[in-house]
Amino acid sequence: MSRVRLVNISKHYGATVAVEHVNLDVAEGEFVTLLGPSGCGKTTTLRMIAGLIEPTAGKVYFDDQDMTNLPPNARNIGFVFQSPALFPHMSVADNIGFGLSVKGRSKAEIKDRIAEMLKLVDLIGYGDRLPRQLSGGQQQRVALARVLATDPRVLLFDEPLSALDRNLRETLKYNILELQRRTGKTAIYVTHDQSEAFAISDRIAVMNRGLIDQIGTQTEIYLHPQSDFVAEFIGANNRLEGQITALSSEVTTVQTSTLTMQCPTRVGLKIGDTVVAYVRPEDIKVLPNGDSSTYRNVVEGMVEQIIFEGATAQLRVGVGSESLRVDVAGAERLKLLNHRGQIRLGFNEVTLIPASA
Repeated sequence: MSRVRLVNISKHYGATVAVEHVNLDVAEGEFVTLLGPSGCGKTTTLRMIAGLIEPTAGKVYFDDQDMTNLPPNARNIGFVFQSPALFPHMSVADNIGFGLSVKGRSKAEIKDRIAEMLKLVDLIGYGDRLPRQLSGGQQQRVALARVLATDPRVLLFDEPLSALDRNLRETLKYNILELQRRTGKTAIYVTHDQSEAFAISDRIAVMNRGLIDQIGTQTEIYLHPQSDFVAEFIGANNRLEGQITALSSEVTTVQTSTLTMQCPTRVGLKIGDTVVAYVRPEDIKVLPNGDSSTYRNVVEGMVEQIIFEGATAQLRVGVGSESLRVDVAGAERLKLLNHRGQIRLGFNEVTLIPASA
């Protein structure tokens, strides 16, 4: 396994900027996911790491070795694509052993390695089958086994689950994580699916317009977004624009068109600044009538819509000129299904972001 470093890596196609000055440091054995919408530059970045795309500027390092100008076959990487891309005329065993045969390994060594890989991906007894005799999930596990068989320094995944149905994705993402943990390989994973990224990553790099907007653990990304884009892309959020009217070391007062909110103070803000306040729907609690709770912010509004989503009920509540989304779970969601009229809400957690961020 290897440490992977990107130093000011960029890719331009004429006047089009695909990736711009990306810096990333992935530790040995770490699982890092590049997360973002289509066109954000995540796959281009992955392919520059693999050597499939030549960067316009910047450097790619494995440990202290400059890999920038080396072809893919000289980098000793394992690349798992969206499609398993198995050879249809070859058996499972021959597909897994293909890379080893190209490297000139002995038949005995290849046979032993194939057996080891079949056990690793839980496909013992499937060696003689052809790819068309396997399910989509089994084919992708064969693709993983083929990549791991050559003992690569780094594992690269380009949305490997996007072609599978939801149930298979749920199962296979944990298979991928388990294999990465068992082998100790450094892994870089690309996806637009937030649930995948949050389930399997040590850290997540959120990309937008060719840049890394924020990198951190799941809780850092979700609870402490550093930009408008991250706050709105990750999960659901209520967006409230306002201005800071008072400030202390712990509490900041923000006035919106309708609400006066008490928010946790963020370093670098001052009175008079225009900010965007974000409140997660699950952080807003429905309060019983007359509740004199200790929530910093207590507001009253009118229920405009209730959407039952199974595990949760989504309430849309009008508070003056603002509309708040409130996600209610547990038995309480069932009690609120037929609620109409006025409702009382309380919340503490508010993330403040400068309006220009």
